[in-house]
Amino acid sequence: MWKSRKSADGENGNREGRAHGRSVLIWIERILLVSGVALVGVFAAARIEAFLASRAALRQFAALETAAHIRGGTAAETAPSGDKLSASGQTNLPPVDFSLWGERRIRAYKQSGGEQSRIPLAVLRIPKIHLEAPLAEGTDDFTLNHSVGRIAGTARPGEVGNIGIAGHRDGFFRGLKDVVVGDAIELQTLKGTDVYIVDQIQIVKPTQVEVLQPRSVPSLTLVTCYPFFFLGSAPQRYIVMASLSREIHGEAGNLETNPPSTQ
Repeated sequence: MWKSRKSADGENGNREGRAHGRSVLIWIERILLVSGVALVGVFAAARIEAFLASRAALRQFAALETAAHIRGGTAAETAPSGDKLSASGQTNLPPVDFSLWGERRIRAYKQSGGEQSRIPLAVLRIPKIHLEAPLAEGTDDFTLNHSVGRIAGTARPGEVGNIGIAGHRDGFFRGLKDVVVGDAIELQTLKGTDVYIVDQIQIVKPTQVEVLQPRSVPSLTLVTCYPFFFLGSAPQRYIVMASLSREIHGEAGNLETNPPSTQ
């Protein structure tokens, strides 16, 4: 009789333990579901916000070009005084493709994007990988969360030299893994578009800054961390080097192709 009672109590305890375990699992599933829905919501909000902001910026850029055509000057000369245009001319934020971005980078872009007020130096485009990104000054976290950045000490858009541009491997520059020698890279300002052709791809140590040195021809060097899917601080740098192929200058709405200049 005593054993039977102990056995019944043990079975009841086991049932209660299993029920408690199922309850815990249900709550964990609910928490994971809510977290997943929240992440999807953040991603969707970032996509919508980026699209609307970039459309408005591109309309503003089109208005500057139209004003330049009407007044007979360049877009840089007719831009509003508060837009902080550089001597090389600047353009506005394009739409952002988040399809290859990491979730953390998308959240960082959304948090910083609303605070961005500077007009970019240029727009960087790589047609092969459907990349279109604003180029801003600097490589600090704030800058690289919503754009690619010009590396200090390298040439500026429109200048002769080597333009060094950095970007996050889980952001704008994730697609560099699919770029190959021979691909075109475009750098557009309000004064026109420079077209570069990729001629070298290297993997180097972070200390090998010689890749940013001026070359025998005007050039562009893209830098991101490597490996692309490395967890933590990546130990190497992925370098894409390209040489100027041609310059297309816009003057009062007209385009003309010039041969590449040499240094």
